[in-house]
Amino acid sequence: MSALELVTIGPDDDTAIVAWADVVAASLRHELGQHATPWAAEELAVVVREPDQLRRDSFLLGLVDGEPVAAGWLAVRLLDNLDGAQVDVHVLPAHRRRGLGGQLLDRLEELAAAEGRTLLDARAQWPYAGPEAGADAGADAGAGTAGIEFAAGRGYGFGIGEVQRELPLPAPDDRLAALAADAAPHHATYRIVSWTGPIPDDLVAGWLAVSSTLMTEAPAGEVEREDESADVAAYRTAEALQARQGRTPWHSVALDATGEVVAYTQLMVPDHEPVFVHQWGTLVRRDHRGHRLGLALKVANLRALQRDLDTTGRRVVTWNAEVNGPMIAVNEAMGFEPTARSADLQKIVAPRR
Repeated sequence: MSALELVTIGPDDDTAIVAWADVVAASLRHELGQHATPWAAEELAVVVREPDQLRRDSFLLGLVDGEPVAAGWLAVRLLDNLDGAQVDVHVLPAHRRRGLGGQLLDRLEELAAAEGRTLLDARAQWPYAGPEAGADAGADAGAGTAGIEFAAGRGYGFGIGEVQRELPLPAPDDRLAALAADAAPHHATYRIVSWTGPIPDDLVAGWLAVSSTLMTEAPAGEVEREDESADVAAYRTAEALQARQGRTPWHSVALDATGEVVAYTQLMVPDHEPVFVHQWGTLVRRDHRGHRLGLALKVANLRALQRDLDTTGRRVVTWNAEVNGPMIAVNEAMGFEPTARSADLQKIVAPRR
């Protein structure tokens, strides 16, 4: 068999950018079919070409006899989680089980080591009808799935299982209105504000104070994580980059009696992907839980989206840890249905001497 050639994609490599996106899309769709949510090439191109103050990304394209057959991604955060890195490996189905994924992962791990990163995070995905990955699955979580078997062989341990859920749009407004009315008496002392586009200057610091804790407040299982940076200037650069990717955010926040942000939710609508709307973070600060603010915010945000945007044919997609009962209950009340499973994986490597 011909050797694998690994090429680092640069800002002027238009053909390689498209090829990388095509390989990842083919790989994910082989696993998840219509429920796969790969990056569009247009979104990827912006990340490759423009620096980000919060994260540095590296993209590798694997070639065999000049044909793109594998794609790898390494992401390292720059202001927080400085011992961590995210790795992702994809190989076209017809070229699997030939050692190509292992070679690609070796190179990604070398790059991570050069950055001094010792906590390597990865993710495996498979259809919802496949093996469970909840807290009760134990050592059998995701057993037999291609991603889990590959990662386990490379020293990546199971951290926590998640379920992808989808909601066809437009969601019936009478259902959303009923949910909003049911929750309203529980948060009468709070004010809900919704908007689209950048976060207003008077809310951005409060937003970040809450959203930067999502990775540690959400269930993480055995995965080690730290809070993310709440640096406003760095966030503004990331926000502008998202806009150049053709991603439009929709936000809702809950403000307490003093006007402080105590909860948030965010939807992201991609221009270059006509099917999905991505439900990003939702979090209520610990000292303000018990008022049904999570449900109220998600309903308010979705109603605002549907009021101002034609969502016909789209689906909202969201991921929740299988142990996150409160948020799962919110999503099921809104009409979300499970469509896929995943596992967050982590490998702890010794620092170089």
